[in-house]
Amino acid sequence: MPVRHALTTLLLALAALLVPGAGAAAARAPLPPAFTISGLDLHDTQLARFGDTYYLYGSMYGCGYEWYVADTPWCGFGVSTAPSPQGPWSTPRPLFDPTTVDPWTDDSWQVTCGGTGQGCFNPRMIRRSGWGRDDGVFILWFNSPRHYTVDNRTNAYNAMGCASAAGPCGPGVTPNGSYNKPTLKICAGNGDFGFIASGTPGGRPALVCTLPGAAQLNIEELDQWGSGGRAVGVRQVAGLRNVEGPGGYWDPVARRYVLTYADPACGYCAGTPIGYATAPSLYSGWTAPGNVGWSAPLNGRRVFNGNSCGGQPRTVTVLDGQPWQIIDLWLGTRNETAAATHLVPLSYTPSPGVAGDGRVWRPPLALAC
Repeated sequence: MPVRHALTTLLLALAALLVPGAGAAAARAPLPPAFTISGLDLHDTQLARFGDTYYLYGSMYGCGYEWYVADTPWCGFGVSTAPSPQGPWSTPRPLFDPTTVDPWTDDSWQVTCGGTGQGCFNPRMIRRSGWGRDDGVFILWFNSPRHYTVDNRTNAYNAMGCASAAGPCGPGVTPNGSYNKPTLKICAGNGDFGFIASGTPGGRPALVCTLPGAAQLNIEELDQWGSGGRAVGVRQVAGLRNVEGPGGYWDPVARRYVLTYADPACGYCAGTPIGYATAPSLYSGWTAPGNVGWSAPLNGRRVFNGNSCGGQPRTVTVLDGQPWQIIDLWLGTRNETAAATHLVPLSYTPSPGVAGDGRVWRPPLALAC
């Protein structure tokens, strides 16, 4: 009996290896619980760990900013710190003075971000460490839609060198203060964006961006400075259109890149479907599940949660090896000072099946809100 039991165990293990995704599922650790960060005037956030400290970056609304209201005050970007993702979080402090000069236009950032009411959004801090120049410098990216819609229709993105992970950032700051209008070929547009770290040791991060109009997703590799692109990447990821709020990560167990996004795009929505796409390579092979049938919704199988826990997907962050979906719990108003941020752990488990096979479809991702 012991021999038979051992043989049975061995056969089951071998069978698991032959079933796509079975080994990946077995290697997964239990997921941590979702949590909400509230009471901070930080929105469209990024949560990152540098050293032993966690940093929450976001747009601020408390000075009275209202979306698409002309000459609205723009409150700038802030950062809070904490010893753990659950807090306690410090009082937000600005990453740079919103009244200072926008080097691209020679107007103030107040004019750039508040003049038309289009705002400036998506503060994203990256560190030039383990890739490119590998000198540990912090770089703040954000988008300013007016640069695209009014000011010469250049791309809307900006990159500032920072003194530390908590700022300050921009020209005149010591050390490493700088400003650069990124040179971008594939992400030469305007819209929400995020970064995906390379799964290859020493590989550079990639900018994943939405383009105006069709709101397609493109991906472009950063240059050695982390303040521009290299014209290496992919356009119209998985053929997606009318999506936004992208973010992604490399899954070392499944050996795939996983990308999430709001599907469809909308403004300050309190409930938006979230979809996904995957690829074996950062710059090729992206796919998202299709659908079949008369008047079948295109996102019918790629959406893995219908309301994103009552919010809108913003981006993905990886903390201590665990990917998290960041969700804005919007109030649906032009001023979102009181809106909270929700984080849900992600785990990718490959799921067999194609549209029209007549089988039950279980998406490989889920949100345990």
